[in-house]
Amino acid sequence: MKFCSIFLFFLSIYSVDAQQTTTGNELRWDLQKPLKNNNKNILIISKSSLYTVALIGLNELWYKKYPKSKFHFINDNGEWLQMDKFGHAMTSYYTGFAGIKAYKWAGFNDKESIWYGGMSGSLFLTIIEYLDGRSEKWGASSGDLIANTFGSFLVISQALVWNDQKILLKYSYFPSKWAKYNPEQLGASHLERALKDYNGQTYWISLNLKSLLNIDDLNFPKWLNLAFGYSANAMVNAYESPASSYARNRQFLMSFDIDLNKIKTKNKILNSVIHTFGFLKIPAPTLEFRKNSFYFNPVYY
Repeated sequence: MKFCSIFLFFLSIYSVDAQQTTTGNELRWDLQKPLKNNNKNILIISKSSLYTVALIGLNELWYKKYPKSKFHFINDNGEWLQMDKFGHAMTSYYTGFAGIKAYKWAGFNDKESIWYGGMSGSLFLTIIEYLDGRSEKWGASSGDLIANTFGSFLVISQALVWNDQKILLKYSYFPSKWAKYNPEQLGASHLERALKDYNGQTYWISLNLKSLLNIDDLNFPKWLNLAFGYSANAMVNAYESPASSYARNRQFLMSFDIDLNKIKTKNKILNSVIHTFGFLKIPAPTLEFRKNSFYFNPVYY
């Protein structure tokens, strides 16, 4: 439920950017300043409303059911073989990515957009950590805070240095056989499992080859990426059970990928749709290292 709310929050901010190409281009210069001021008001009101609704909703649907406590930290860094930390980093990264675009659309200058927008993810997730810390059942996690900060740092540093995102965090999912053993934690429906079943998820660092290697060849595809992935398997609970007959394991992967943000068409609406799915790793042949052995997957997702 918490990650559903975060995901919807991210999509709501991103949808503001979709309006960018449809405003202002036909207006004369003397109307630009009022337009930008109006956009700033829209952004500030929309973002404040989204924060408020999301947090009230989380409190009513999630935290209200459980007793409160004094603010406290817990050490959950060993849970789920750290897959949840990758999820935090990616959520923070893409909320910041969308936030930067939204602030630019609103008329903020580049540095303001990068810092204010880029920190959107960490700010929102830190508030959730505070709510966790006030819940007797859970607690604030230093590991989560570090992962959130890393996601914001990655998007902000690239925007400041390159004015581009040459290194992307990405996600892929394929249903696993493990969720049925613990549907409460790993999800009962396909949508829940896509968000909660860490066995079926893979997180990737996707590197754009043309921009990172400064390849000048015009024929070299600007959308081609090299991706390195991490996933884990055989996890029925947060920690391995001594009675379990399955030994959880990690997988490290290398594959090619497509940077959808580098694909441009003549249709602005189509561009927005394509770029909205830029966080997904494209299925491709993949080299996998697991249990001290290499495996080749003709198609991995």
